[in-house]
Amino acid sequence: MYAVIKTGGKQYRVAEGQTLKVEKLEAEVGSNLELSDVLMVASGDDIKIGSPFVEGGKVTATVKSHGRDDKVTIIKFRRRKHHMKRQGHRQYYTELQITGISA
Repeated sequence: MYAVIKTGGKQYRVAEGQTLKVEKLEAEVGSNLELSDVLMVASGDDIKIGSPFVEGGKVTATVKSHGRDDKVTIIKFRRRKHHMKRQGHRQYYTELQITGISA
């Protein structure tokens, strides 16, 4: 059984027991979350697709940790113009452990 959820402006395909990194959520480590923006739920040949969300569909997850991803380096360079600009960015994330899927 798997589901497609929407959080942080992105969509993720999740299964029970899976861990994934999503955009930072305001939740304490160890707390349980209920993600209700479920776009699709599939169990074998039984597929439920929402318009836009599946009615009564929810995914429960436990917050494992918060952190920051690796640094992404941005370089803007103009040849022959004596111009180079460097910038870095580290995105905040929340690591979730999927504990249940229901529809």
